[in-house]
Amino acid sequence: MAKDSFLVGLIGAGIGPSLSPALHEREADRQGLRCLYRLIDIDVLGVRPEAVGDLVRAARDLGFDGLNITHPCKQLVIGHLDALDPQAEALGAVNTVVFENGRATGHNTDVTGFAASFARGLPDVPLERVVQLGAGGAGAAVAHAMLTLGAGRVTVVDALADRAAELAASLNRHFGEGRAAAATPDRLPRLLADADGIVHATPTGMAAHPGLPFPADLLRPELWVAEVVYRPLETELLRTARALGCATLDGGGMAVFQAADAFRLFTGREPDAARMLGDIAELAGVVGAPK
Repeated sequence: MAKDSFLVGLIGAGIGPSLSPALHEREADRQGLRCLYRLIDIDVLGVRPEAVGDLVRAARDLGFDGLNITHPCKQLVIGHLDALDPQAEALGAVNTVVFENGRATGHNTDVTGFAASFARGLPDVPLERVVQLGAGGAGAAVAHAMLTLGAGRVTVVDALADRAAELAASLNRHFGEGRAAAATPDRLPRLLADADGIVHATPTGMAAHPGLPFPADLLRPELWVAEVVYRPLETELLRTARALGCATLDGGGMAVFQAADAFRLFTGREPDAARMLGDIAELAGVVGAPK
């Protein structure tokens, strides 16, 4: 008999505003499934990100079917898993853990999630020179997605120079030499002056981390701006970019498409991403986020 009840959760910091519980539970309800989705916030628990291994083990022992993993634990969790799917292994980042037969397997649905959202929301923008701000767990996935979508060259900018260099080297190994480069934030003015677009993949702009990730005067109307943050849907970066006339993409589509892929891994059922896109727009409106 097919399983029809699932217990899943999200591990991360400052995740109170997350819409993941509602996205998963609503789609499960429509499919006649029972899904209980719990937030496991390390800030609320008062533990460091390095405690993610203990939290994963506890969830497995308590009978969870799986977990989503978000900032700042996507890379830290890897050493605590039994296996990785090829995509997660290539990225060095995990956003979904599935428990089966006592084993914890890490996956990454951020790559396919961002690629689907970008292709849908910014289908015709130039991709020859892309700047990406952020080389963490989400950044690794987004950079892979951009190169998969055909970006000519992605320059990864991060305050941690070694992290940016490691990601660029990994991208070049995977996609070919010269496809990626690393830079520090002091080079942003020159990089953005020549870029086709920028992908923002840091926590800045989240409900718990408000503000702009770089000075507003570095934006110009010809630059497209893609955001990974989805709570709120309209970050200060997107609001500023839209006011200048930039083509923009909010993080809502990535949130939905990665959630749909995670839902498939957790339940073995096929989600309806179009319905889930409607959910996120409605949910953001309910909690007062700008549309």
